[in-house]
Amino acid sequence: MHTNFRPGLFLSTVLFFTSGCVFAQSAPDLDDISLPPGFSIEIWTDEVPNARSLAMGPRGTVFVSTRRDGRVYAVTSDGNQRNVVTIAEGLRMPNGVAVHDGDLYVAENHRIIRFDAIEARLNADIEPVVVIDTLLPERHHGWRYMDFGPDGKLYIALGAPCNVCERKGSANISRMNPDGSGQEVFADGVRNSVGFTWHPETGDLWFTDNGRDMLGDDLPPDELNRAPIAGMDFGFPYCHGGDIPDPEFGDQRSCSEFEAPAQKLGPHVAALGLIFYTGDMFPSAYRNQVLIAEHGSWNRSEKIGYRVTLVRMEDGAPVSYEVFADGWLENEQVSGRPVDLLQMPDGSVLLSDDQNGLIYRISYSRPIDEGVSP
Repeated sequence: MHTNFRPGLFLSTVLFFTSGCVFAQSAPDLDDISLPPGFSIEIWTDEVPNARSLAMGPRGTVFVSTRRDGRVYAVTSDGNQRNVVTIAEGLRMPNGVAVHDGDLYVAENHRIIRFDAIEARLNADIEPVVVIDTLLPERHHGWRYMDFGPDGKLYIALGAPCNVCERKGSANISRMNPDGSGQEVFADGVRNSVGFTWHPETGDLWFTDNGRDMLGDDLPPDELNRAPIAGMDFGFPYCHGGDIPDPEFGDQRSCSEFEAPAQKLGPHVAALGLIFYTGDMFPSAYRNQVLIAEHGSWNRSEKIGYRVTLVRMEDGAPVSYEVFADGWLENEQVSGRPVDLLQMPDGSVLLSDDQNGLIYRISYSRPIDEGVSP
């Protein structure tokens, strides 16, 4: 299956499937997407329905997960043309994808599987190897995010199977050896992380976490957290946002016992994938800064999120939280839902949108009349 690269493509309508129903959704006019001066956005591919997490192989193949569609795609490039191949289908919420030593790892709801030497066999019928099959099978927050850390271990987020509860084996980020052995909890008290990465200089783990629901429109915040060492506890279900005791569980432990967020994010923005930008294409002011894909709120009285935000860092700590790209939410109408980010070798950044089945490409060219970086 092939798709052509069409800068500035306008998609008037897509079909959005949920709970067995079909809804017409307006896809974005890219002229409505606001970015800082010099940045532009275009459609990289439009043939990846329900595109979620992104990972790159050593030969440049971009692997794309889904959540509801049960498929994993591989996207290769030939100039401005994309070739999209379905690697697997019929999987159970295969949200997590990661590449290690040329092998593709896929996190389903209940297990992790591996496709060996994947880039040499994109068009082959490959039988996956089961790495581990003991993950909690509940579907609530059961879409796993996964990646390999600088220590060579496989990290996976195990969301709580509830809004708020105590459940052993959940609400943490765990790690294991590539063969599935040696599983251990790295960070605890993490309600539902669907994105993490490592600082390019310190190697510290940074992750987003989605706050609990049903405390009103403005509480609690979503979180950007830092875990430089194993064994840290970030408070769930006892404390939210660093200083908000849970109405049901908060009397059992004090918020002072837990790690506070490195940066509080917007309430219910559904902060998902994130990257530290390390490329050469963007202005130097963006180097080692954090970009976050915000999927958008689902039950807030006034919608929020549906954007990409920027957390500016100084001396390894956040100093500001601001909008980088928006326009997918206008007058309570949603035209797209950002999910994950992937920096490309040329320094551009890919952004997935699961509502529209799109991957965007964000790039930068210095404006002719601009003399300074933003």
